[in-house]
Amino acid sequence: MSIQQEVEMYWEGEAELYSEGIQKELNGFQREAWLKLILAHAPQKERLHVLDIGCGPGFFSVILSSAGHLVTAVDCTDNMLEEARAHTSREGVTVTFRKMDSHKLDFAAESFDLIVCRNVTWSLTHPLTAYKEWKRVLKPGGRLQVFDANWNRHLWDEEMKRKHAEDQQAYVDKGFGELPHHKDIEETDRLSLVLPLTREWRPEWDIRTLKEEGYSAIYAEENLNAKVLDEKQQVLNRSTPMFMICAEK
Repeated sequence: MSIQQEVEMYWEGEAELYSEGIQKELNGFQREAWLKLILAHAPQKERLHVLDIGCGPGFFSVILSSAGHLVTAVDCTDNMLEEARAHTSREGVTVTFRKMDSHKLDFAAESFDLIVCRNVTWSLTHPLTAYKEWKRVLKPGGRLQVFDANWNRHLWDEEMKRKHAEDQQAYVDKGFGELPHHKDIEETDRLSLVLPLTREWRPEWDIRTLKEEGYSAIYAEENLNAKVLDEKQQVLNRSTPMFMICAEK
């Protein structure tokens, strides 16, 4: 079994847990906060043709479709797509969902005004290939927005391991309850250690790579936590803040 197949199998098992978190975000302040953030850095068009890559249970798909944009969403797992369709159905919005490997998109060149992805790039088996492919399907002047973090650097970086442990202890000390975790913690760690971006410092790696691939107008915001995370998440992710990378074709 290839690493890509292992990654896909892993995400199939995480769908239900992630879907619960998405529902909380759709019902909370995060819905408007994320929409405002995305549109502030998107091409200024009344109706954007958006590609949501690695859509998972469909959070970005729902909020962007609800705002009147034309959304196509892809994921490599059936279970994630099933959860995403359920969320869009409850919300009464229309999104075109496709099962697809984000490294090789089945779309014509220059199809989209905006590409968005959240917590996806860390799990790519060939991130350079993906960035090339995403540029291909962007229209001239189209933009890429990547939201992610150095989620698993603590697995090999001793300083990050110490900070990660401090964040977890602070979470417990504040009385937030049981630490949130993936369904299969051991499998999460095992796969993370073989994925290439776990050992890169980001967003520096992404900015350098996007420049080399011919993207322009590249910039990053390196700590989004206060904008889009609730109090519990901010405490737990103090040492691994979410970042945003924007780039233009």
